[in-house]
Amino acid sequence: MTALNGRLPPALATDEKPRPARRSPSAATARTAARRIFVDRAARWVVTGGGMAIIASILGILFFILLEVLPLTRSARIAVGQTIAVDQDIEALTVDEYQTHAALLEPGGVIQIVRLADGKVITEKRLADRPDLPETGLIATRVPPGGTAVTASTIDGRVLAQTIEWRTEFASDGSRSVHPDFPEPVTLEVDLERRPLGTFAAQLDGPNRASAAAQLADGSVAVVKREATENAFSGEILRSETRLSFTAVPPLTQLLIDREQQNLYGGTAGGDLYWWKLDQGDDFPPQIASAGAFEITALSFLIGDRSLVVGQANGSLSVWFPVRPTGEESFLLSRIHDFPRHASAIRLIAPSQRNRTFIAKDEGGDLGIYFSTSERTLWRGRSPVEGATAMTLSPKGDGAFVAGPGQLAFVKIENPHPEISWKALFGKVFYEGYEQPEYAWQSTGGTDDFEAKLSLTPLLVGTLKGTFYSLLLAIPLGVLGAMFASQFLHPRLLAYIKPTVEIMAALPSVVLGFLAGLWLAPSLERYFPALILTFLVLPLAVWLAGLAWNAVPLAVRGRFPAGSEIGLYLIAVVVGLLACFELSPLFERLVFGGDFQSWLLAATGLKYDQRNAVVVGLAMGFAVIPIIFAISEDAFSNVPRNLVSGSLALGANRWQTVTRVVLPTASPGIFSAIMIGFGRAIGETMIVLMATGNTPIMEMNAFNGFRTLSANIAVEIPEAPHRGTLYRTLFLAALLLFALTFVINTAAELVRQRLRRKYAQL
Repeated sequence: MTALNGRLPPALATDEKPRPARRSPSAATARTAARRIFVDRAARWVVTGGGMAIIASILGILFFILLEVLPLTRSARIAVGQTIAVDQDIEALTVDEYQTHAALLEPGGVIQIVRLADGKVITEKRLADRPDLPETGLIATRVPPGGTAVTASTIDGRVLAQTIEWRTEFASDGSRSVHPDFPEPVTLEVDLERRPLGTFAAQLDGPNRASAAAQLADGSVAVVKREATENAFSGEILRSETRLSFTAVPPLTQLLIDREQQNLYGGTAGGDLYWWKLDQGDDFPPQIASAGAFEITALSFLIGDRSLVVGQANGSLSVWFPVRPTGEESFLLSRIHDFPRHASAIRLIAPSQRNRTFIAKDEGGDLGIYFSTSERTLWRGRSPVEGATAMTLSPKGDGAFVAGPGQLAFVKIENPHPEISWKALFGKVFYEGYEQPEYAWQSTGGTDDFEAKLSLTPLLVGTLKGTFYSLLLAIPLGVLGAMFASQFLHPRLLAYIKPTVEIMAALPSVVLGFLAGLWLAPSLERYFPALILTFLVLPLAVWLAGLAWNAVPLAVRGRFPAGSEIGLYLIAVVVGLLACFELSPLFERLVFGGDFQSWLLAATGLKYDQRNAVVVGLAMGFAVIPIIFAISEDAFSNVPRNLVSGSLALGANRWQTVTRVVLPTASPGIFSAIMIGFGRAIGETMIVLMATGNTPIMEMNAFNGFRTLSANIAVEIPEAPHRGTLYRTLFLAALLLFALTFVINTAAELVRQRLRRKYAQL
């Protein structure tokens, strides 16, 4: 082999060392890479799992709320229970609270106490247990609506009344037994001429207070009221009897006396309703209202004895009660609610003793269960007893008893929320004692016959009202403050101001509500004219401070860092506030005649409440401003600096650059800040709870209070019976609040994305 230029080719050189081969990764490096991959994957799964857990939690909460709200939408459920055979026909009946015994009134005036478990008659008592009155001496028998008294009229012009008292005893082993007691019966002589009575009515409040009314043979209406009062000092019992006689009226088919024994109602074959006010004496004529041309075949009170259920021969059902027209002093008997018509004449009406539910039966044997106020038809079907002659609802409202020839049937009723309907929740409803249909929320009252009013509309309006007034203050201050801090303030000053404002968000809302309710509200009531002055004085003071700063020579201003004029502005604001408070009395005398509240009432008809929407707007605005400020400032600061520099380089001044370049570019972030502030305000509870009167009213007036959905839940839920109507309605309010925030935030996100795409090209 010959050498080339004295050297061997590299491939043939035997004395040259070979190149080292490329090293493979060491085991430690491989383990590190594998661990990093594992950590990355684990972190990704943890983050994903956390996000899914949050979504699952929100969906779980939503699912739980839906489960609590769903029963409000269910109709009544009816199940026919046991049927008991009885020996005779039944004209009237009543049952005890525990549905263990029934008192049946037979045509002959015999009261039978029947044990419902086996149908055994445990005791009997004659209603007319007098030797001078034969068995055939009873003309008609009946049970007053919602009562436990049995009444009858006689051929000699009397009315008999017997109360049945159910005595409950509990044994040592916890077992319960119910025993009937028969207090002394009451006899009222209605017709002194001892003539047979026509249509009659009686009301019994124990043996010491009773009244009876009947139409006499000559067409007049006679009323007898008996009272016995005990002297608190001597113990002497004073008895009195009052007789009233009203002029003749057309033949009455129905008569009713309320429990207060102050009102008498009657119905005629011509479809007219008569209303006698017994407390006015017999010198005043009755009030007459027409229910139509068809005979009134059934008449009954609902609980409270103000609403009158009227059934007619054409199958129509309606509810009436006295209404005082606006501006009038007297009440008029008015037709308020109507229900679907039956196919035949209404013969029986049985009211509930718990709420305004009632059962109606027509001549053809059809039954209907209705709720008066919400105008709901809860159930329609056939009667379990053909030719039923008596009917009653159990005291707890969970069952009905229908009696007819030779049998007594029990009907189980599952009807927990009859008062709820879309109209009752969101529409105007005509309640007893109101002059017109209204939106109303009033969950509790002072008497057992109180009717809960559960309209969510005032709460929804109050929620939007509080949010509106708080954002009216928070949006301008938050957004404009962020604009000034980001674009005009020196970074060194911003480093102190921004954290200070953000710390404001950490203040507990209960503290803000406490200060607003106990300090701000009374102070604002005293110095409200000063607040009005601030809208005039503060802008003027800041404007003058700006003119003064611009008047300073540029050589002097240049010695101070950018944004130093904020010190002058703060001085102007403080001086302006002091001037407003000092000038408040003079301003109030010159403009409002010395008293702003009196002027407001005289000029606008609005009454100034100490805890009003202005107080909430100031307090809740103080809580929302830090959120809007912080997010808006980040949005302004994230605008690319090249856009700002380019605008300034093209000759635009600082203000033009901020308003025409920076503001549009930052608008998606600003919009997000406003929406987050909106969510903070709409869900606020403690500030609204403590700084308003919590009055659920339907006004946007800034000088009165309101009640929000969240505050209402906080107030009502501790006292709401578990799974009752109020309890579930509060969950419906929570669902409405959830849906409201979800819809608004979704719409806000769509708007934000659109703004982001629009200004992304800048």
